[in-house]
Amino acid sequence: MTKPRVRFAPSPTGALHIGGIRTALYNYLFAKKHGGSFLLRIEDTDQGRYVPGAEDYIIESLKWTGLIPDEGVGFGGNEGPYRQSDRKAIYSKYAHELVERGHAYFSFDTPDELEARRQQEENFTYNHHTRQGLNNSLTAGMDEAKFRVDSGVPYVIRLKVEPNREIHIRDLVRGDVVFQSSELDDKVLLKADGMPTYHLANIIDDHLMHITHVIRGEEWLPSTAHHVLLYEGFGWKDTMPHFSHLPLILKPVGNGKLSKRDGAKFGIPVFPLSWDGATPEESFEGFREAGFLPEALINFLALLGWHPGGNQEMFSMTELIDAFSIEHISKGGARFDYDKAKWFNQKYIQAMSNSDLALRIKPLLNKKGYTVSDDYLEQVIGLMKERVTVLPDFVDTGYYFFESVKFYDEETIQKKWQADLRSFFTEMTEIFATFEPFESAPLEEKIKNRMQETGIKPGDVLPLLRIALVGTMKGPAVFDTISVLGRDETNRRIHQFLEKVS
Repeated sequence: MTKPRVRFAPSPTGALHIGGIRTALYNYLFAKKHGGSFLLRIEDTDQGRYVPGAEDYIIESLKWTGLIPDEGVGFGGNEGPYRQSDRKAIYSKYAHELVERGHAYFSFDTPDELEARRQQEENFTYNHHTRQGLNNSLTAGMDEAKFRVDSGVPYVIRLKVEPNREIHIRDLVRGDVVFQSSELDDKVLLKADGMPTYHLANIIDDHLMHITHVIRGEEWLPSTAHHVLLYEGFGWKDTMPHFSHLPLILKPVGNGKLSKRDGAKFGIPVFPLSWDGATPEESFEGFREAGFLPEALINFLALLGWHPGGNQEMFSMTELIDAFSIEHISKGGARFDYDKAKWFNQKYIQAMSNSDLALRIKPLLNKKGYTVSDDYLEQVIGLMKERVTVLPDFVDTGYYFFESVKFYDEETIQKKWQADLRSFFTEMTEIFATFEPFESAPLEEKIKNRMQETGIKPGDVLPLLRIALVGTMKGPAVFDTISVLGRDETNRRIHQFLEKVS
């Protein structure tokens, strides 16, 4: 195989859906597997849907997930411009060339005229059946059409689809796909404002940027027939890229395509990064802000529609690149299992070093106003990492490592506390004040020996000691917690607890 060139070509119309990241990932893996290039192209030809900030969001999302383009908007390259709005003159030239070749035509129908036709004809489509009765260069003649164009009459350019032929596509995921040209409409290629539609722009750009493989969502499969006709019309069929259409990402319940609204409905992120929209309804939490590691998200997304076989689930980026092949992409949709995403994140947190985790957790601590030493934070992480799912858990569920206990398990206190335990708790503070070494194992041995000597059961003391220290029955082992909190803080919390139960 020659070195492939693939592109990720999102539109800057808002936050980038997580399905877009999966598309970018599969393109990236394929390019890297075969020593090729991964391009970022911004398809902003629909200026009416352009959203300020969306382009920067796309770039930041790719950087956060580690899917760094070799070329593209914000990354340089020799085949630019990589933003379609900067290529307007290129599209106009090629659209007019297609008219000259007889594969497209000028259409002068006004929006009002087309709307009137739709009112008359319920399923009106601009195609080989209807075009002869409409206002275009096929009915007016080319001389008249060119006169109108030169005179400034508004027009669009439409693809001329000839009927009664089969259009065959060899899709690398779905196999042979066949379309009947008689069922296709005459797509608009160049709009009245001079901007191209997606159909024209992506064909020209893919050709000029030497794209060898188009890997995109299955929603674009029906349009591929028009794209093949465009390649034929330009005489580029021999260099037409290979097509692969990816399966849908389905809702958590398994029915229907995962949408941005599903995030709010199911209480889950469906975007890589948070997005602040104009309204609360248009604002969404991202995986990054929910506390996911990008490595875990990539691993989760890679297996959402692709798997090389076998039982391996944990893949580094290098392993994904080595194992990836389009042939192992499934045709059927993949259910968005958020619990599985959290499982991956938990596994990646557990595998990460305490020092690396500390770098990611520090900003969360700073946001809460907590200030601790690096050494202390790494000790806390060591205790908590087996018990958390997302990064904020270190700060939210483990808040008691960074400030005093705010809430006590009153129900357990009511069941367990007895006044005659006060003297033993006081004795423990005396032991903690001087005991050396102040470490988990010897501390535990000392206290449990003392319990045995005094006839006190561990089950009577240790749950209450845990509540005194952290407020809850959940959390790391009691003596591990004591060793991290230190003697002074441990004793302060026990005295605070004794005041509460007095």
